[in-house]
Amino acid sequence: MKICIIGAGAIGGFIGARLAAAGRAEVSALARNATLHSLREHGWRLRHGGELLTAPLHAASESAAELGPQDLVVVAVKGPALSVVARGIAPLLGPGTRVLPAMNGVPWWFCQGQPDFGDEPLASVDPGGTIAATIARERVIGCVVHIAASSPEPGLVQHGFGNGLIVGEAAGGRSDGVQAMVELFSHAGFDVTHSADVRRDIWFKLWGNLTMNPVSAITGATVDRVLADPLVRGFCSAAMSEAALVGARIGCPVEQTPEDRHAITTRLGAFKTSMLQDVQAGRAIELDGIVTVVREIAQRVGLATPNIDALLGLTRLFARVHRLYPEA
Repeated sequence: MKICIIGAGAIGGFIGARLAAAGRAEVSALARNATLHSLREHGWRLRHGGELLTAPLHAASESAAELGPQDLVVVAVKGPALSVVARGIAPLLGPGTRVLPAMNGVPWWFCQGQPDFGDEPLASVDPGGTIAATIARERVIGCVVHIAASSPEPGLVQHGFGNGLIVGEAAGGRSDGVQAMVELFSHAGFDVTHSADVRRDIWFKLWGNLTMNPVSAITGATVDRVLADPLVRGFCSAAMSEAALVGARIGCPVEQTPEDRHAITTRLGAFKTSMLQDVQAGRAIELDGIVTVVREIAQRVGLATPNIDALLGLTRLFARVHRLYPEA
């Protein structure tokens, strides 16, 4: 099997290293600059605790045409980069290629084929529908990543905690093709769930991340401090309740209360969210796929979300001031 990782950072590098070490696939990387040079020199590198796992790299290039058609393409870039990736992905796609987006937030295909939405692209995550036009939903394996990792230097991944993947057909149901991917990832050491309704799993993770990510980003606080402040905690709960109502309207009900989720999050301790890490590194933040898109979907189904609106406005303004999000 031929697999290409697009975005060999923390999550992409983690997945690539595990798959390469398992030995059942030729694992390549589409990368640039220092990450490309590091992968060519060292191969895949994954540090867990005090141990360093290394695995052979089949090929690495900044040219999709040089790598050619793949059996599986894992897209692990940040949301703001996805449109650029989509414009250059065609040489990797053969007739049977599957695409697995290992990314945060609501994906571009989320509302396709849903009777309440039609096929109108989500402007917040796929303006103009360019991603949907390039990567058909029929190719997509929906994915939820439950892994915390970082990249202390280009081409090196530091595993924090978590080992879970939830995968399923974007259109719903189970298939032999996705089951084959489940077996591939399981052999590589992942805890994999084959979901018959991956949209619901995506929304559930989003519901949990909706507030912690942006609130930590604008305050600089780790999640333990966010939840220790009763006023901030209450605001987060109110926004999550709005998102739960939206989820119920679109067939993605949330069977957990905000306080239940806060209790789980509290056990993570002084944890930095991915959005806070991006702010501290001066990288563009993934605001649209996590917050803007929730407001857009709520508007489509006629639900008011005043707390989510406030969260979006504050985070967007903060990010624009710090040049981490485009101006209007």
